[in-house]
Amino acid sequence: MDRNEVIKAIRAALKHRSGKAWSVTGGRGTAWGWITIDSPPARRTSGFRLKAGTLDLPENYEEYDTGQPDRLMTPADRAELGKLLGLDRVHTQGVSIAASSEHYREYLDRANGRTPSKIAEPYWD
Repeated sequence: MDRNEVIKAIRAALKHRSGKAWSVTGGRGTAWGWITIDSPPARRTSGFRLKAGTLDLPENYEEYDTGQPDRLMTPADRAELGKLLGLDRVHTQGVSIAASSEHYREYLDRANGRTPSKIAEPYWD
């Protein structure tokens, strides 16, 4: 399967189903075949900050809207993308699709609202 055609097809399917634009991009360099799906930069406005008066520990950080673009996916966009792809959880940096035809087929099915005919297996250790 051609990576660029898969990118176009996933982008179109998500736009058709949600009415919103989604950023679907291919990796560069050694990650060339990988694909990432997330919000467009203008909608990526979430960040994390230390809660006032607390120690600098991971559990003391809270997510907030920075009002600045090109940050992290918002909780609303993560929830919507998860629903569109049939996933329980989406990372703040989006969804990564591995560089294989099986992974491409799985996410083409997901983006089109279909149950994947096969869940792709990792090909790395």
